[in-house]
Amino acid sequence: MDYILSILIFFPLLAALVGFLVKDDSIKAYGILATALEFIISIIVWINFDVSNPNMQFLQQVLVIPTYGINYVVGVDGISLFLVIMTTFMTMISLVALSEKKALKNLIITVLFLEMTMVGVFLALDAIIFYLFWELSLVPMLYIIGAWGGKLRIYAAIKFFLYTFLGSLVMLIGMLYLGYIYYQTTGNWSFNILDWNMLLLPFDMQLMLFLAFFAGFAIKVPMFPFHTWLPYAHGQAPTIGSVILAAVLLKMGTYGFVRFSLPLFPDASVYMIIPMAILALIAIVYTAMVAFAQEDMKQVIAYSSVSHMGVIILGIFALNVEGISGAIFLMISHGIVSGALFMLVGVIYERRHTKQISEFGGLAQVMPKYATIFAIMLMASIGLPLTIGFVGEFLSLLGFFKVSPFLTIIAGLTIILGAIYMLVMYKKSFFGELTKDENKKLLDLNKKELSALIPLVALVIILGVYPKPILEPVNNSVSKMIEVMNAKTVTKEAQAKIIDLNSISGVEK
Repeated sequence: MDYILSILIFFPLLAALVGFLVKDDSIKAYGILATALEFIISIIVWINFDVSNPNMQFLQQVLVIPTYGINYVVGVDGISLFLVIMTTFMTMISLVALSEKKALKNLIITVLFLEMTMVGVFLALDAIIFYLFWELSLVPMLYIIGAWGGKLRIYAAIKFFLYTFLGSLVMLIGMLYLGYIYYQTTGNWSFNILDWNMLLLPFDMQLMLFLAFFAGFAIKVPMFPFHTWLPYAHGQAPTIGSVILAAVLLKMGTYGFVRFSLPLFPDASVYMIIPMAILALIAIVYTAMVAFAQEDMKQVIAYSSVSHMGVIILGIFALNVEGISGAIFLMISHGIVSGALFMLVGVIYERRHTKQISEFGGLAQVMPKYATIFAIMLMASIGLPLTIGFVGEFLSLLGFFKVSPFLTIIAGLTIILGAIYMLVMYKKSFFGELTKDENKKLLDLNKKELSALIPLVALVIILGVYPKPILEPVNNSVSKMIEVMNAKTVTKEAQAKIIDLNSISGVEK
């Protein structure tokens, strides 16, 4: 098991290279097989993962530029484990549901390369290696949107790339400066996150570095007001691009806040609670209202994603075990649910070549299976109890309730507003009379589509009823991270705040 994480990272790259030798008529089966093997490897990691151990496991280090402390270091804990599993699972499912015919080999090879970069982001423990995987993920997504997208695909692809690339450059400056600070403090260079966790930084420096990392993470989430690239990217991307973008790439930003910002800059994180909450609340309420005004089904779900990501940010900056664990669970649940919703929109677009809500109506009469699965995913999206969406939203809001009951009540509007725009969309699309002749002969879900969607439905229900297998290891690692934050605070006010927010959880210094 010493090299299991490296195998997990680089197997998709190897599969992508071998894919060039595979015949065109066999490439989809090959892609599904490769992603299925990658998913199995991630499950093997889970099986051998010690749930009771909150520390990094399966650590591997290879010296790259030891003079400057740049090394290949990977590891996994409860925070990153299930994000990796979700990544491998959703990549596999997206290929199972794939209906694209144009340049199929190139698309599947690109997806495999993208999978390598996404898994690498969640497992990298060296900041420079993390940054390399982070930036490399832009290239395949740029290609997917630009080559297989809609009419405005070039504009959407360039806007996506420029926003995320420029934000990441600011983050890189912060990383390089933090590595220099470590050298000034210890006499040795290191970009290992675990080494950085031992640094005690003055508040002013923490705040400056927090804002540098914020530039990279906030754009990727995306947080308000950096969210404007997302609707274009989703609107123009092919279905598989939207699925991977919503399910995984957005979570890289929120994961960055948890892995870097909170443990490295605890005082700054406490100081930024309210500003971050205000930005999250604007995203929750504003984008929910924008979603309600949309006439394109895919755009409704795209703006819905921004709104739900706001809840994740609230949970993270609750700075307690309930909130952070809930946010991580919500990352996973949002990945599954939003990915499924984009797949469902792709299904109807393939049949009608339109996503306009006004073009539908009465679909439940001719597509009952489609309508049923859409309803289940819709209910999970708005946080119906006993679905996967409820668990993460409830814990995130519960955690932030300790910070501010008033702001939490405003954040709770996401459930009400989400129910409004989602149910209105569902009513217009699936109920009423079949007014369009084109809809009367629509075929219901076929075996290929059901094979991709039914596992997602099962996860939505099973993890909604019994989330413990995920929450237990997540809670353990989050508790450990809170202890690190407690030990690193340099101001008494921040220390008291973190202890107070975690008093019920029993996490104390």
